[in-house]
This record gives sequence, structure tokens and C-alpha cells, in this order.
Amino acid sequence: QVQLVESGGGLVQPGGSLRLSCAAPGSIFSMYVMGWYRQAPGKQRELVASTTSGGTNYADSVKGRFSISRDNAKNTMYLQMNSLKPEDTAVYYCNARFAAINFWGQGTQVTVSS
Repeated sequence: QVQLVESGGGLVQPGGSLRLSCAAPGSIFSMYVMGWYRQAPGKQRELVASTTSGGTNYADSVKGRFSISRDNAKNTMYLQMNSLKPEDTAVYYCNARFAAINFWGQGTQVTVSS
């Protein structure tokens, strides 16, 4: 079983920042598309951002505020979240995808509230 280990969630005020981390096994990190998804209560899980060797992709709702990056030496992916809004409140999941194969982290709660 592949383990993706997330960290960095929490409670932040609107306009604040958080950085999420996702550690993955080296064999996964180098070959899979890595991404962040989120799921708010009563809503479907949605892609927030993804990264491959060819570049990055963002949901329109987070463009200009969130930044995805990866440290290949540490087999770790990050999501820097700035200018957070209450509508960003959700459980954030790390994802590793290769063709039809998907691995998921356990999720980390992000709550944006005053």
C-alpha cells in the first residue's frame, strides 16, 4: 500500500496563508502526476492543482493565489495557499496518478474563518 503523508492544514483567518506538504515514496514521486484535490461539505471532490515534469495546472478559483511545487530531493510536494477565502474551507487531499491508478493521502482540514 502506497502511503502519501500530508501535513500543514489548520485554521486561518481570511486573507491568511497556509502551506500544505505531501511526502510520497520516491518511486511514486518520480513517475506519477502529483496533485492536490479538495472536498468541501456537501460538494464533490475537485482538482485544485497538479504538477508534472511538463508544468503545472490550477483550478480557476485558485489561480494567482495558490502555488504548487515539488522538491524532488525530498520526494515532497507543496501547496502554498495565499489570500485564503472562506470558500477555500475543505479537506485537502494529496493525489498521485498514473494512468488509471490513483493513490490518495488521508486528507488535511483547512478552515478559513474569522
